[in-house]
Amino acid sequence: MRVFVTGASGWIGSAVVPELIGAGHQVVGLARSDASAAALTEAGAEVRRGTLDDLDTLRGAAAESDGVIHLAFKHDIAFSGGFEAAADADRRAIDTFGEALAGSDRPFVIASGTLGLAPGQVATEQDGQASSGPADGHWGAGPLKRLANAHATGALADRGIRSSVVRLAPTVHGDGDHGFMATVVSIAREKGVSGYIGDGANRWPAVHRSDAARLFRLALESAPAGSTLHAIADEGVPIRAVAEVIGRQLGLPVAPVSPDDAAGHFTWLAAFLAMDSPVSSAYTRELLGWQPTGPGLLDDLGKGHYFAAPSV
Repeated sequence: MRVFVTGASGWIGSAVVPELIGAGHQVVGLARSDASAAALTEAGAEVRRGTLDDLDTLRGAAAESDGVIHLAFKHDIAFSGGFEAAADADRRAIDTFGEALAGSDRPFVIASGTLGLAPGQVATEQDGQASSGPADGHWGAGPLKRLANAHATGALADRGIRSSVVRLAPTVHGDGDHGFMATVVSIAREKGVSGYIGDGANRWPAVHRSDAARLFRLALESAPAGSTLHAIADEGVPIRAVAEVIGRQLGLPVAPVSPDDAAGHFTWLAAFLAMDSPVSSAYTRELLGWQPTGPGLLDDLGKGHYFAAPSV
């Protein structure tokens, strides 16, 4: 297929692009900077210059493609107080792709998330659907809007689009990751202690970047219209176990942080890090034959690449 990919030079996109090309697909990647364009060209992809706000560009690229994978999200503003604005921009892009692909039966795959779907329970692909909704007490207006975007994508199946939603674990780990795990490591280094909230028994799911990339390809190629998929390898890793590996790697003490002090210690990450959000991917594995092969989170942390001395 000729596949248009947004976020093609990002953390996940830069793994999805070679995964697609390696399977014989032609990739057209959206690039908003010269550096992104150069990275895509080096990877063997065609470049389409523009941003997530250039709706005419998105519409035209989708119309010229056999399928779309939408990975871009304005994370830079989402985690600095602008989550609602980021979710709104995401919705405009999704609606634009829906207009371009309507009635074509072409695939349209988007990225979403699993964190907070069913706190304290093992969430499945059936949780967090429009009919059930999430536990609203754990979700702000921005994340709720992003969940609504996923619902809107699933509903595009009724408009003749083979749409699917790939829900990602909160940590998509690997060498070069600058996300949640890298932030936790940075906080431990700064505070001089590898902390966890409360007893640290709360669990996070995880997936290696290479496994997530393969699932996006499988979704593009064969996911049924309207399907929700989980990119989850580790169903639930206790946060205390994460803190213990970080402590060993940095030579720091490992200690609990009280819930009352969590915001001061972990800043914006505290609310996320306190969640108990284990997630299953059993349905996804059976549906698409997806089997994660990359290292688990604790093994990956043990490899040491998260602990390289910060550049100066």
